[in-house]
Amino acid sequence: MLSRRDVLATAAAGAGLALAASVPEPASAQPARRIIVDAQVHIWLANTPERPWPPDGIGQAHLPRPFSYYELLARMDEAGVDRVVIVPPSWEGYHNEHAMEAAKKWPHRFAVMGRLRLDDPKSKDLLSTWKDQPGIKAEIPVMTSTAGRARDFLAIVERNPDLVFIIDHMNISDDTAKEGKMAEAVTEVIAFAKHPNVQVRMSSLPHKSSQRYPFRDLSDHIKRVFDAFGPRRCFWGTDLTAGIDRFPKFTYQQRVTHFTEELPFLSEQDKDWVMGRAIMRRLGWT
Repeated sequence: MLSRRDVLATAAAGAGLALAASVPEPASAQPARRIIVDAQVHIWLANTPERPWPPDGIGQAHLPRPFSYYELLARMDEAGVDRVVIVPPSWEGYHNEHAMEAAKKWPHRFAVMGRLRLDDPKSKDLLSTWKDQPGIKAEIPVMTSTAGRARDFLAIVERNPDLVFIIDHMNISDDTAKEGKMAEAVTEVIAFAKHPNVQVRMSSLPHKSSQRYPFRDLSDHIKRVFDAFGPRRCFWGTDLTAGIDRFPKFTYQQRVTHFTEELPFLSEQDKDWVMGRAIMRRLGWT
């Protein structure tokens, strides 16, 4: 399925070819457009008797309604986001099927971080075929929140140097932000940087800011993480629906331009990696 932007891009390309044919001078090469990949967005369906959420589901839904892949696609097109790593939310339990349906329909727009029950002994048997599912990506990287448990996860990383480990949200939780302890959380995540198998999702940040766009109070924290991990191990992401009390007081596009226009320590090449190239390379997503 072509989005409105895809149709416009196709039309523009055709017009360019027609014009080039009537011009004797060769056209100069154009720089490749930056691919924007959001490393984390939740989508979910309604809680119904046919598809119930578990009574012990973790957390509260970000919005008081479903947020489907159709709505996500529309928001991506509006904000100029090319691809998204879908993370099935914890409040739904362990439903991966809606996310995988999206990846099957649009494999060049969606990948999936599948949820796996760690308290079920049968889960271990699923790993051998885990990558056969639509959208599940290379070598089964582990993506998780470390907030409040950073030391425990650091010990796991130290014991497993081949583990591809991706830390959510720069180790910053909503509670950490409310308590004014973001600097301490960043110090904890920087301790992981010496391990080359560890990467960081710079996600779910704007609603943790005490300021409006462009969220200047986050800049130093982001810079510290970027300086420690470098552009190839930092992945921009939004956790788009997070912060229900503020959504959508800042737009999806502002979350993009926060990184592409408002962080002067990022070079254009850095932005290419952080905004998409690094996560695509890490997941083997072509």
